[in-house]
Amino acid sequence: MLTRRPVPPHPRAWLDAHGRLCLSGQTSGSLPADQLGPTGSRSHAKVTVLLGDVLDQEFLLRACQGVTLVIHSACVVDPFGYTPAEVIMDVNVKGTQLLLETCVQTGVPFFIYTSTLEVMGPNSYRQPAYNVQEDQAPESTCRSPYPLSKRLAEKAVLAADGWALPGGDGGGGALRTCSLRPTFIFGEGSTFLSRSFQRALRRGLLLDRMNWVEAQANPVYVGNVAWAHVLAARALRDPERAPRLGGQFFFVADDTPHMSYTNLNFELGQALGFRKPPRRFIPLPVLYCLALLLELVSFLLRPLVRFVPAFDRHLLTLTNTTFTFSYKKAQKDFGYRPLFSWEDAKSRTTQWIRSLVEEHRQSERMGSQ
Repeated sequence: MLTRRPVPPHPRAWLDAHGRLCLSGQTSGSLPADQLGPTGSRSHAKVTVLLGDVLDQEFLLRACQGVTLVIHSACVVDPFGYTPAEVIMDVNVKGTQLLLETCVQTGVPFFIYTSTLEVMGPNSYRQPAYNVQEDQAPESTCRSPYPLSKRLAEKAVLAADGWALPGGDGGGGALRTCSLRPTFIFGEGSTFLSRSFQRALRRGLLLDRMNWVEAQANPVYVGNVAWAHVLAARALRDPERAPRLGGQFFFVADDTPHMSYTNLNFELGQALGFRKPPRRFIPLPVLYCLALLLELVSFLLRPLVRFVPAFDRHLLTLTNTTFTFSYKKAQKDFGYRPLFSWEDAKSRTTQWIRSLVEEHRQSERMGSQ
């Protein structure tokens, strides 16, 4: 993984000296793709980790030497507007374009892009989507920097499928690309979950209300997202299956029940005593008007000071619109099936949240001494 800055969790991925895909973070140790399977077998393969700037082409050239497959998940993930728009566009769009060009220069024949559901919307809380398949996928019309940047980057990746290589190793002289679109990722190490539960700890275990209406989100466990990348990598390198993946995008979900963001946090934290917040009775159209006003204030203050609204229209739409997807295409074209059940994913995530609670209590005890 080539990263410019710490980002909320996507699957952690590197390529070792032999060009094998290795994942870490959600499983203890490193797991080469050719040995990772339902048994969860461990391996101690050597992994070379290079930390650098995705906008530094010289670094990218060094990092891609001898590599046969790239998983590009490095990006600035910011649906809240904290990061300047130009930084998001530079890292997410220009960085992707530079990495694609570097793959061509160094003869890397296979490229997998980690995308997001936000390239599809939602565009309006009045336009819910239920169990959507790839051939029915809408396209986002949102101009917020994060979804716009991911949409443009994904288009660049899919358009690069078939680019001629100067002598790619095992790629038949052409670059093969595909994109995976995970739904809302949860699991150990999630920055979004960490922030939510840290706030709840400061409020006596009272969770945030993430949505005003009971819209259903489509959560997916991070371990299953990582597993989908492994399977896509295997298929992309298989001459018989590669044509089905090249230039295509695939939804990645699992068997986690569809539920609101608020209910997901409650499901993950209720065993530890976290409480669901009370319902809010502010009509959603009123909140949209307030969000528009906050966006206007932010725009007017821009020459003087950077003001980030507590919420905007994009965030309201994202958290208050039912948006669910089918992963049948991934199942059919590269054999994806979730590696972790909902019960296992929930248990693992709750155990991680328990560690946050223990750290918080230890910090409180030290502060009172």
